[in-house]
Amino acid sequence: MSALYAWLSRHPRLVDGVPAFWLALIGLPSVIGQPGFVFAFFGGRALMLLVIAALVVPVVFRRKYPVQGFAIAAVAGAVQLIVFPQPVGADLAILLLLYTLAAYRPRRVSVAGLAVCLAGAVAAVVAWGPNGVGAIDRVLLATVLFSGTALVAWVLGDSMRYRRAYLTALEDRAARLERERDAQAQIAAAAERARIARELHDVIAHNVSVMVVQADGAGYALRRDPERAGQALTAISRTGRQALAEMRRLLGVLRSDDQQADLAPQPGLEQLRELLDQAREAGMSVSFTLEGPVRPLPEGAELAAYRVVQESLTNTRKHGGLAAAAAVTLRYQADGLLLQVTDDGLGAAAAADGPGHGLTGMRERVEMYGGTVRAGPLPSGGYQVTARLPDTGPEPAAGRLNGAA
Repeated sequence: MSALYAWLSRHPRLVDGVPAFWLALIGLPSVIGQPGFVFAFFGGRALMLLVIAALVVPVVFRRKYPVQGFAIAAVAGAVQLIVFPQPVGADLAILLLLYTLAAYRPRRVSVAGLAVCLAGAVAAVVAWGPNGVGAIDRVLLATVLFSGTALVAWVLGDSMRYRRAYLTALEDRAARLERERDAQAQIAAAAERARIARELHDVIAHNVSVMVVQADGAGYALRRDPERAGQALTAISRTGRQALAEMRRLLGVLRSDDQQADLAPQPGLEQLRELLDQAREAGMSVSFTLEGPVRPLPEGAELAAYRVVQESLTNTRKHGGLAAAAAVTLRYQADGLLLQVTDDGLGAAAAADGPGHGLTGMRERVEMYGGTVRAGPLPSGGYQVTARLPDTGPEPAAGRLNGAA
């Protein structure tokens, strides 16, 4: 059935040809009933056939040319009023064309068509009304028989136009919402990919750089100081296990469909000392300075600060050289937190290669919380990363980081 309906929708003229054919059959008896139908193409009978054709043929093309079809039928109806003494069945085509005009054209156009039909109804009652009928009866006849049917046809067509416009608006809205949903999904997917990339880079780059430094130290001390080489290998094993644990956590979050999956707490400034101790165990000289009263920051902001320190130390190990030393400073100010990581290594030469994924991730994290990151080589040598995070947390609380190391 749906296939038949789709086929009929693709062939509207064929569909409209059926009522046009029946209207023509209804109108022909008025011509056939006249004597001398053999000579129908001469005189008044030929004109009657032309009028019927002008009434029914526009029905076939009513969807594509509603205004033109109604105008042709209206002219044919006017000719019929002037020439013929009675209506014909094909006059019903005017009602169908008025319905089409109201359904496919704006109301200001269809109202004009309705006015033409109402005027024609009055003229038809005057011209074709039975003799002896009073003026009141004629008015009632015009109102009920002609004007009433025209008004019903117009109301049905206007309702169809409104319904079609309403459905079109709903379809447009649904399409717009679907496009917005797809755009939001793409934005969310891009943001999630960027977040996962930052997490993977921070975890992998930091731990692998520690393992590389420890492996180099173990290889150097293997023959001269086997005990120190064993300690380095132990640190490599511990760091590798930590990296694997964090990788499993990230992959578990990606693969799990359970929204209540157990998630390990994200590192913050409370874990900063562990990060610095890990860097010292890898052989790097790291100093830590804390200034100002310690107060809590939002969890995401603390994670961003932790990752800035982690990535800065990773870059120092990668680009600063074996003898590079780093200084980490946390300064709690009235309007937020100032974080600074400075080293005296060879990182200034690596800066010529442009910002990598790590620096990009730093900026993305800090800017997400309204902060800024500035990184670059120092005039006297070395490299410095400075991050500022605005204070949007609660009132000052007891410090969690005490003193300087």
